[in-house]
Parts: sequence; structure tokens; C-alpha cells
Amino acid sequence: MADSLTPLQIDILGEIANITMGNSATTLSMMVQHKVDITTPKVELIRRSAALDDYDKTCVFVNIHYVKGITGNNIFILKEHDVLVMTDLMMGGPGTNVTGEVGELQKSAVSEAMNQMMGSAATSMSTMLRRPIDISTPSVEMIDVNSVKVFEKMFDNPSDLFVKIGFRLEIEPKIMDSIMVQLYPLDFALSMCGIFTGLQV
Repeated sequence: MADSLTPLQIDILGEIANITMGNSATTLSMMVQHKVDITTPKVELIRRSAALDDYDKTCVFVNIHYVKGITGNNIFILKEHDVLVMTDLMMGGPGTNVTGEVGELQKSAVSEAMNQMMGSAATSMSTMLRRPIDISTPSVEMIDVNSVKVFEKMFDNPSDLFVKIGFRLEIEPKIMDSIMVQLYPLDFALSMCGIFTGLQV
């Protein structure tokens, strides 16, 4: 298996992420009743051990499995505070000055948000890759950044190399300005590139 990404593959993954997350932003905007902007993604190749380097203490993992069209899974990593803000907005709150920890209510709410966001993304991918693509209901886990063993179990394969796609996520007016990260195992990312490239021939 390849252990690197070509500039073309980085461009392809960035374009797929840009289109799918653009539609996801529209979906999230409707759920939180505020304008949501997701910036152009940054694509890089990292080792598994570096996946949580940008996070302190506890973060929230949302695990998405593809059940039709493509095979594999990916994970979104969100800061605990950002989940509290998003879920407060979803429940009609102002999204400011949130305190406390993520509980079952917030887990359920963010699971529903990501389910709808990734449902929109899957629809976009279906159009782009010209095949029906379906996802499972997302699972949500609270992960201590030191709990590497828990993180290890969340992927379907033992790959040590991951494609990290970072998005700047903004909820207006200045309610939230943060980073959301999406992780793909490298072989899954390469398979998507292969499908996309095959369609361009």
C-alpha cells in the first residue's frame, strides 16, 4: 500500500471535502438557526499517534460508517466546548457562556446533527462519485486525549497512516470559531481517489 499522497490526490480529497462539507454547513445552519461557515479544508497525512495533538483534555469523537457505495469509516473530532455550544443552539439557547460537561442529552443531539450533516455529505458524494452512498447512524464517544487504546478501537483497520482534513467552523455572529477535524484511514482515502480518478478518464 502507498504510504504517501500525491499533490493530485491531496487536491481530490480537498475537493471532495470542500463540496460535501459545504452542504453539511447548510444543514447545520438550519439546525442551529444561525449562519454557519466551513472554510476550505486543509489536507495532510499524519500518523495515528498524532491524531489528538491539537486537543487538550477531552474531545468528542463522532464515528461514521459507510454501509453502501464505499467501504470504510471516518471520524470527526470536535472540542467538548464546541459540542456544548452547538447543542445549546439546537435546543433554542444562545450558545454563549455554556458550562459543564457533555452528557447523554448533548451526545444524542450532536449525533443527530452529524447524522443529518453527513447524510447531506453522502448525497453529495453520491453525485460526485456516481454511485449510491449510505452511512450508518453516527456513534458518539467522549475521548480523553490520553486514552489512545479507546481511539485505536474506533477504526475498522489497523492502518497507522491517516488523512487529516481540518476545517475552520464558524457560527455567526461570533458564537463559535473553532476547528473540526475529519480523519480517514489512508487506504480508504486512496480508494476514494481511485474512484474519482476513474470517473475522469
